[in-house]
Amino acid sequence: MRLVWGTVESAGSSESGAQRLRVRLDGDTAGAAAVAYGSLTGVCRPGERVLCNTTAVDLGLGTGGEHFVVARAGTGVVLDDPSLGHIMKLRYTPLQRDVLSVEEPASEHHATMSEARDLGGLPVVCCGLHSQVPVVAAAVKERSPRARVVYVMTDESALPIALSRLVPRMRDAGLVDETVTCGQAFGGGLEAVNLYSGLLAARAVAAADVAIVAIGPGIPGTSTPYGHSGVAQGQAVNAAAALGGRPIAVLRLSFADPRPRHVPVSHQSLTALASVALASAVVPVPALDPAMATSVDEALGNASVWRLHERRDVDVRAMPDMRGVEVRTMGRAYDDDPAFFLAAAAAGVVGVHPDGGYGTP
Repeated sequence: MRLVWGTVESAGSSESGAQRLRVRLDGDTAGAAAVAYGSLTGVCRPGERVLCNTTAVDLGLGTGGEHFVVARAGTGVVLDDPSLGHIMKLRYTPLQRDVLSVEEPASEHHATMSEARDLGGLPVVCCGLHSQVPVVAAAVKERSPRARVVYVMTDESALPIALSRLVPRMRDAGLVDETVTCGQAFGGGLEAVNLYSGLLAARAVAAADVAIVAIGPGIPGTSTPYGHSGVAQGQAVNAAAALGGRPIAVLRLSFADPRPRHVPVSHQSLTALASVALASAVVPVPALDPAMATSVDEALGNASVWRLHERRDVDVRAMPDMRGVEVRTMGRAYDDDPAFFLAAAAAGVVGVHPDGGYGTP
């Protein structure tokens, strides 16, 4: 870890919960990008002295393009923001934050959550990457515009939902109707203690017609079979099935990723489905060019995915209406790697049409 003092040169809006800054670190001549979370540090202003965690940038990590503000220099009370709840997130760290969880007695939803036991067949689309969420949601909304879509964010990657630039855009575009942050993740419209209660809240409180479960931005990986956040997809399948939901698993496909372990089907998808998932899920497979389709079929067959899961072929050949929300994955857009996006769209279709067709939901 590396902590460095600096001075705020410019400060953006704090309305989204993540305030983007330009900070000149002590000893540097040029400013650098930084993020401050108002719920942890309060709002930053130009000229203020701030303590920044620069570790991710120093390590050159893919998601490490911004420093993070740990504290603001000053005197007296710098943040007074009671939640009226008593559940702590980021527990036992210097930045532990109280939240009003949807389950606790102080919540207006406590009585509802006390009775919530079952998802009642709710379609639960289980993603492996954050960038799949808007494509799934757009495919749902394109085919069932009145469907309520709830994004349930787990805590295996980014913990503050405010870090995501996609979430506010999805909300503004009407692709996502509510968000739930589970475990140590925080900042959603609803807070939940774990994924199971988060899914129940999506159904019982947020009135979801389709739930989308995914990690937040960023995905830690180690090039080992189980040392990555992709295992969360298999865990989400298990949770959805245990609660009486209908799990749908999004394949992570690519024919453009320079890393062989992610082509044509990412090893993360294969591990999540063939090893981590203990319950059966529907796995939508999009229409692809014959050569691509053959290689995907071979990868899935060789990994014994169909030993447990149910294949659903979906004739989706284009991006759904994204309502102006631009999505990239690992820097690639649809034209760079269409298979990735078509797989997510296919899962959204199955979310409202279990047979993969286009009949009335």
